[in-house]
Amino acid sequence: MIPIRDDNPRRLFPTLTITIIAINVAVFIYQWRLSPDDSMAFLYHFGAVPGKIVQGRQLYAIFSSMFLHGGLMHIAGNMLYLWIFGDNIEGICGHGRFILFYLVCGVIAFSSHFIFDPASDIPMVGASGAISGILGAYLVRFPRARVHIIVPLFPVVWLWRRLEWPAFVVLGLWFLLQILNAFISSTGGGVAWFAHVGGFVGGVVLIKLFEKKRYRVYY
Repeated sequence: MIPIRDDNPRRLFPTLTITIIAINVAVFIYQWRLSPDDSMAFLYHFGAVPGKIVQGRQLYAIFSSMFLHGGLMHIAGNMLYLWIFGDNIEGICGHGRFILFYLVCGVIAFSSHFIFDPASDIPMVGASGAISGILGAYLVRFPRARVHIIVPLFPVVWLWRRLEWPAFVVLGLWFLLQILNAFISSTGGGVAWFAHVGGFVGGVVLIKLFEKKRYRVYY
């Protein structure tokens, strides 16, 4: 299930959403141009390694890791979700509150991953934890907004079907999938599923604190 757009009009131009996307893309291009060894060293230096952070080292990596990605599909998926859902959350928060909300959700996401594997020496990278907070906020604020998605028809993977579902269905299914994967996957390498869960819950809980008061009329 891949979202391609929503029918939710913007309240203001998404300056910060575009800026975050641009920074992520610029960092990825820089990383892509490095040699394999230098790229790995870059990830370990700026990625959030729980084993180092529990020792009080490289605390800055909790934030820098939100702008790193492990591959083309990783960054493409994250930026797609941020582009579709981020503009509306920026619209109800305003630019300044939006970036703070984004970073706070990212910290909550890392903390959720950290709790389950504090001694890991594998760097956590990616914007998906912070973006999960955006998705949680969107679910609370715009549950009935129409989201256009494409779904592959298996086993014929080159056939796609386009559907239009309310946000509470699309994001609710997404969240359930994260929970399922979190509990069937072991800790260690791979996707930080608990970070997705934690970031999403953080967005659900915190959006009322970050949105502007004049937008606190729910649909």
